[in-house]
Amino acid sequence: MAPHTILLRRAPGARNPASREADAARVAPPISDTFFREMVSSMRNGVIAITSEGAVAVMNAEACRIFGLTPDADAIGRPYTEVLRPHPDVVRVLAAAFELSHLPNRVEMRLKSTGRVIGYTLSHVLGDDGGLTGIALFFKDLTRVEQLEERERLRDRLAALGEMAAAIAHELKNPLAGIEVMAGLLRRNVPGSPDAQSLLTDIINEAKMANATVVELLDYVRPVRLETERTSVADTVHAALVSAEGKVPRGNVQVQTRIPRDLPTIHGDRHQLCQVFTNLLINAFEALGGEGSVVITAAQGAVEGDHAHSDSPAHVPTVVVQVIDDGPGVAPEMVDRMFSPFFTTKAQGSGLGLAIVRKIVDAHDGRLDVTTAPGRGTRFTVTLPVIGQDEEPFGTAAARS
Repeated sequence: MAPHTILLRRAPGARNPASREADAARVAPPISDTFFREMVSSMRNGVIAITSEGAVAVMNAEACRIFGLTPDADAIGRPYTEVLRPHPDVVRVLAAAFELSHLPNRVEMRLKSTGRVIGYTLSHVLGDDGGLTGIALFFKDLTRVEQLEERERLRDRLAALGEMAAAIAHELKNPLAGIEVMAGLLRRNVPGSPDAQSLLTDIINEAKMANATVVELLDYVRPVRLETERTSVADTVHAALVSAEGKVPRGNVQVQTRIPRDLPTIHGDRHQLCQVFTNLLINAFEALGGEGSVVITAAQGAVEGDHAHSDSPAHVPTVVVQVIDDGPGVAPEMVDRMFSPFFTTKAQGSGLGLAIVRKIVDAHDGRLDVTTAPGRGTRFTVTLPVIGQDEEPFGTAAARS
């Protein structure tokens, strides 16, 4: 019997020569290899199979999407080390699989080349004689799942910190206010003493700074409650620029805005987004120290949707805003810590500005990225979906009616 052949048989005891001939006539034709190729190609999981000689035997479209490769029929038959050269961590996993008797199942790995998180399972491909003829890798893009889990972990941590921080903040605000008031009264009583005037002014400024830190702490631990509406990115950036200039000295920093007129409005909280761009601009102004330039750009974009559901859009329309400065930049080892609460490289600062930015962007179901290097400036990229979670895609409601 040929492989993949299906036989239809009658129940025992009901056979006769004529029925046997009829059964033989009903033997199904062999299923063509085309069916199996189309099945693998249509799978929502990535599939890569390599032969024991190291040649790529199967690589479906989802595997190409996750690995950022261009679908190419010529990849079949080529060495997997060559096809997957941009992903050396995957090459190492496949190479090690030939030496393992028990393969890992449901393992997660972050691709260093793209930052994507994949969950994968390895399988040995065995021949009719039980010999090893190849390795199969089945995997799924878990990047979106990882982001949602990290967001939930952050919310849990903030909820635990929230009550404690709120209680501490309220206890601190009253003494700080008292210090500021009493220092002000003392300053009025010693108008003829420049040294006392200077000392009391420093006390008042320090009290105000401490109070500002308490306010920022409350903003950070307090759950984000969005009041969403159709929001113009251009108007929000303009308001943020005015706000930032009122909080820190801009000096001779040149600011350019490049926002097209036909940029779509987004579904977001205008005041919260204004705080995002205000904090990013303040960060840029302080890094430049009064000299240099800041460029703010905005453009339409798209990100891949959730492939776990067939009715999800392949791409989600977005607006991408970049705040770019030509300042001193940040060392690579500092990049991962930039968004951590209370981490700062400034002589004075709470270290909550960028943490609040990330929290607000996450609440909008957006993404925040940073590109920086010593002496090459810093680029913050804010990606925001055009359509909110409680909105329908444009035209859906009209189509239903």
